[in-house]
Amino acid sequence: MLNVTDLHIRRGHTVILKQIDWRVNRGENWVILGANGSGKTSLLRALTGYFPPTRGEIELLGGQYGSCDWRALREHIGIVTSSFTSLIAVAEPALDTVISGKFAQLDLWKKVTAAEKAAARKLLDLVDGGYLAEREWQYLSQGERQRVLIARALMARPRLLILDEPCAGLDPVARVEFLKLVDRLARSPRAPALVLVTHHVEEITPAFTHALLLRKGEVVAAGLRAKTLTSQKLSQVFAADVRLSRGAQGLRLSLASQQTVVCR
Repeated sequence: MLNVTDLHIRRGHTVILKQIDWRVNRGENWVILGANGSGKTSLLRALTGYFPPTRGEIELLGGQYGSCDWRALREHIGIVTSSFTSLIAVAEPALDTVISGKFAQLDLWKKVTAAEKAAARKLLDLVDGGYLAEREWQYLSQGERQRVLIARALMARPRLLILDEPCAGLDPVARVEFLKLVDRLARSPRAPALVLVTHHVEEITPAFTHALLLRKGEVVAAGLRAKTLTSQKLSQVFAADVRLSRGAQGLRLSLASQQTVVCR
């Protein structure tokens, strides 16, 4: 699915990413975890062709960066990111937003077919948002917008779905419901490979099998979550003595010297 080898990104005197090696195989769901400024967003931009590397190789869905049309590859990658929010027309119905995902465009000006409308309605139903079909973007809550954006990303039948800090701005209840949705999607037949980008361990659901940990543009650890999500490695990631605990409510991170959660 994805193979990143010796990836370096440097702009001027600033080293943004350094010696990134990362491989995603079919059937794996990954979380990219790191503090603010760790290089998560820069890595995503490199993967989607918006941030050319200084050195190294990126192979994505069988294509190699620099030797194939990256714009065509993007059509097989679904992205859910809050950066789309300000680009969607406030009066656009949710159904139209979903349909636009088929063409990897925002503010789509195209006559759509009955089949495309039917497919979009099915996807809204899949994300428990069928009732939103005719509702305008300006009247959607943040949680509803995230559901619409997932349906939009799935409209193109992507092989890889990237969730870029999808819980940002959600209230606690909406976050729990949204994460349940993500976990359900990950376990469904024909689901694309998932990559979740976050700096909150609480958002890592059981469906995510692997983790890539970043700190200051470098890899701290990459591999099976049981081996990478440890107190020792997370202490490196967040530059603090932290303890990871696992309970009925999922993962939780706290300072070693107290019970205060440092990820929230």
